[in-house]
Amino acid sequence: MYLLGYDLGSSSVKASLVNAETGDVSATDFFPEKEMEIKALKTGWAEQSPDVWWENLKQVTRSVVKEANVNPAEIAAIGISYQMHGLVLVDKDLNAIRDSIIWCDSRAVPYGEKAFSEIGSEKCLSHLLNSPGNFTLSKLAWVKENEPENYARIRYYMLPGDYIAMRMTGRPATTASGLSEGIAWDFEKNAPAEFLYDCFGFDMNIIPEILPTFGLQGRLTAGIAEELGLAEGIPVTYRAGDQPNNALSLNVLNPGEIAATAGTSGVVYGVNEDAKYDPLSRVNSFAHVNHTAAQTRIGVLLCINGTAILNTWIKNNVAPEGAGYADMNALAGDVPVGSEGISIIPFGNGAERVLSNDEPDCSIHGISFLRHGKAHLIRAAHEGIAFSFKYGMDIMNSMGIETKTIRAGHANLFLSPIFRQTLSNITGATIELYNTDGSVGAARGAGIGAGIYRNEKEAFSTLKKVIIVTPEKQNERASMEAYEKWHRALGR
Repeated sequence: MYLLGYDLGSSSVKASLVNAETGDVSATDFFPEKEMEIKALKTGWAEQSPDVWWENLKQVTRSVVKEANVNPAEIAAIGISYQMHGLVLVDKDLNAIRDSIIWCDSRAVPYGEKAFSEIGSEKCLSHLLNSPGNFTLSKLAWVKENEPENYARIRYYMLPGDYIAMRMTGRPATTASGLSEGIAWDFEKNAPAEFLYDCFGFDMNIIPEILPTFGLQGRLTAGIAEELGLAEGIPVTYRAGDQPNNALSLNVLNPGEIAATAGTSGVVYGVNEDAKYDPLSRVNSFAHVNHTAAQTRIGVLLCINGTAILNTWIKNNVAPEGAGYADMNALAGDVPVGSEGISIIPFGNGAERVLSNDEPDCSIHGISFLRHGKAHLIRAAHEGIAFSFKYGMDIMNSMGIETKTIRAGHANLFLSPIFRQTLSNITGATIELYNTDGSVGAARGAGIGAGIYRNEKEAFSTLKKVIIVTPEKQNERASMEAYEKWHRALGR
């Protein structure tokens, strides 16, 4: 028996077939090989065609079924993870009206700011846990004002994962977790935020059916099963945004647990048992995958730009010619903790909410021409990224999320011994690294939703740690002194 998980990103669609009994990944692949196009018709815009998502999903489905050499009838359930905050609009025939306005499109900022001002910060934050910002409903407000002909055709608005599930099953639906991603869920009333829909002038009937995150969400129709090379009737039993799903894939479900990623940008995602918010909106709070009216589970998301993208910049512009990332790690390992006084502020790709929308850019502090070389800059970059994680995690700590254990995939910047050890030293947390990813997590989520696993403990019983990192007592003081020096540089 197998579980099929999808991860719809903005660069590719990834799929994994997981053996439900052993937890082994029987096949995994992604399409396209080159990144999917992001259309930027104007500065700050970012759109993708839902049809392109679907075509790549078809290809990756056939690829993993062929690679695993399984009978499609052995696939017991499907789970879907997807890029958060995107806006997909469909008409009465459930066809996409226009390209999706995806997560990194910034055109809707003024609409969210206007709603935040009109409604008031206290009501927005206490009910939504966020400002409307540049999220899904604000994007819909842009469409209403700028494309009235498209707005008039809307039957439902949905998120990218909702669209994929609808395409598979013919059932338009969303989840409370998904609505909260769009800052459209009222946590005090445990219902869609009617006051925000009213503020934007939206009809509540454009919200599709609201289903649980885990459970039967429809079955593959005969036509779609043939199109995908799968069996008719396979149930879709789980859907979630990529960051909540990443947390699920690392078995981060309970208060105080932390999931992290360190790709082009970095994300720290912690689970809180209280519906708290940051009064300065420096972090975002959403309904976690296991949030219910009876059990509060809020995912607090911290986004840090300038993570692996800084490391790539250092590789291309600073490191010795021909050096790979492993070579860079070895060079930096010969430099003492604190990089002998160099501090790098890593926000050369913007800082977003963590710095209240200030844009300090990237800067390098403390260079001595007589003492410092390439290895120092490499180490300072890794330390500076870890310090930015610490800065943001202190905000999360102030909201009641105590950092004891950080779980992450064994990938991207977590492959750097300096980055992960520095992060452990300055937070006091144990870091656990796993060989898993979003598509594997979505497959396990499908197993939970289909009742194949009795509970989360059983679903993740086969999840194995690859590396454990604990704080180095001998270097904790030096690491904290380097962090404090970095923090002063950030203040300047």
